[in-house]
Amino acid sequence: MKIDEYFNSCQFVLNKAVLEIYPSAQLIDSFNNDNGFFSDFDIQSISETDFEKIELKMKEIIAQASNFLSIKLNQSEALDWFKAINQPYRVKQLENLFQDNKQNFIELCKIDNFQDLSKGKYLKNVSDLKYFKIMSVSGVYLDNDIKKKQVQRIHVNVFKDKQAMVDYFQALDQAQLRDHRRLGVSLDLFVFSDLVGIGLPLFTPRGTILREELSNFSNELRLKHGFQKVFIPHLTKKDLYEKSGHWSKFGDELFLVNSQETSDQLILKPMNCPHHTRIYASQPRSYKDLPIRYLETTTVYRDEKTGELGGLNRVRSITQDDSHVFCATDQIEDEISFLLESAQRFYQTVGMSLRVRLSYRDNSNGYLGSQEIWQTSQLQLKNAVEKIDLEYFEQEGEAAFYGPKIDFMATDALNREHQVATVQLDFVQPERFNLNYIDQNNDKKTPIMIHCALMGSIERFLAVYIEHTNGNFPVWNAPEQLRIITVNQDEKILKYVNQIIEMCHMGNIRFFLDNQSESVSKKIKQAELLKIPYVLVIGEKEFHEKVVLPRIRRDLRNNSNNLEPLQIDNFFATMQTEIKNRSSKTSLDL
Repeated sequence: MKIDEYFNSCQFVLNKAVLEIYPSAQLIDSFNNDNGFFSDFDIQSISETDFEKIELKMKEIIAQASNFLSIKLNQSEALDWFKAINQPYRVKQLENLFQDNKQNFIELCKIDNFQDLSKGKYLKNVSDLKYFKIMSVSGVYLDNDIKKKQVQRIHVNVFKDKQAMVDYFQALDQAQLRDHRRLGVSLDLFVFSDLVGIGLPLFTPRGTILREELSNFSNELRLKHGFQKVFIPHLTKKDLYEKSGHWSKFGDELFLVNSQETSDQLILKPMNCPHHTRIYASQPRSYKDLPIRYLETTTVYRDEKTGELGGLNRVRSITQDDSHVFCATDQIEDEISFLLESAQRFYQTVGMSLRVRLSYRDNSNGYLGSQEIWQTSQLQLKNAVEKIDLEYFEQEGEAAFYGPKIDFMATDALNREHQVATVQLDFVQPERFNLNYIDQNNDKKTPIMIHCALMGSIERFLAVYIEHTNGNFPVWNAPEQLRIITVNQDEKILKYVNQIIEMCHMGNIRFFLDNQSESVSKKIKQAELLKIPYVLVIGEKEFHEKVVLPRIRRDLRNNSNNLEPLQIDNFFATMQTEIKNRSSKTSLDL
């Protein structure tokens, strides 16, 4: 299957169908993506109830079995055609195209009485297009500019055969069941409030435990390597980001704050690196001090477009497990190697496979620093990745504006790939902030800055992780690790339960006592809905024999064999070992 031919052909058929149903609609543009394409129209509002009508019209066009034809029109003919069918956006595109390329002819694609700008290669016959589905429609602003008109964007997926279509929608059903927004509610992890604002999540006690356990693990990996915690404020003067270069690059994404006491223009910090340079610059540095490693888990703020916000995937308050290394050139490889190994350890523990994208600059002018510096830094990143034998691929145009980076691509349980951790080299900010150290020859040298976050945005990582696990968190980061259920309100059973609770406190086990006057089966069901790893039901037998028979969440089991009753001390010792080792499985059934 030549995928672009199917995508381009389906785009053409969609455009023809929309204009036949809505004659006043105006074509804007279409773009291919991984699963199909989206097309933008200046049109009356379209909703999901219109999808069937549009798809039926597309199938009518396909049933005519017409050949796709390629024709060439000169400038005058092409402009006259699109003016005649009232397509002003196409007219504007052609005017720009003829002006920029100074060409006299333009290629169009045609079936029957309809023709449109050619997007490249097409199928020979429209009847070869069989499997497609309109997935959604959304409102977007022209040129992504909120000041411009809002238009309709229709998303369409295209499939090579019937089985691919069936497989896709089965996977989509699974993804919907695992949707972190749904699980966030059912597992009581986070909420949103209109009074607080869109894109500003609030984490419940249970959700806070989950994010802190993951954050603590991320920090622990780096603290062992000599990173030191620092703390910076959430506000800063605009001057700091003008100096760093972020203001000219991201100025329209910043939250501005006015002081009632001074004339300072303040902003909510959109990143942490410029602040950390100020800590480095606060005293003289020697080569003997390097590398200097700072670590901070903190929240930054970006004024993301309203239409792009959704769940935890895209928010306006972004918590980063951020860190920065200031080092000499000959220390880069060792520092990067350690950070790569830390990322491998982290994602292996959370059960996600990794590959690496080496993100380089392209030939555009949106980057700071000389070409020579970029070439040197990109080569050093590649050497570090190859040294520890990581699978990688290279991609231009994905670098940060101040330096190349290593992006970690994690694959989840549904075989979806997500960009997560990142390691970035930065030769630019140290120069812009005049950072220096004294070398062995008593000369001033500029240090190299390395940015690293193992999770990146913790909110976005949580969206990925919740869906990856389907909310079945391992014992070590489960918000509630153990639920204790009483069979009845008998005084001696309650006394025994109090002894178990004391053991939970001593072992730092997160537990909840369900002592309500409900049936045991109902209480067990509630624990299952909350996906709690271990459940202890305490009744007469447990009291008299001083044993427990834990109920273990199914995904934690290694086999389906029946468990034997355990001494309570052995049960807690096993739990503590699993928590300490951050195990993904129980060891009680081995």
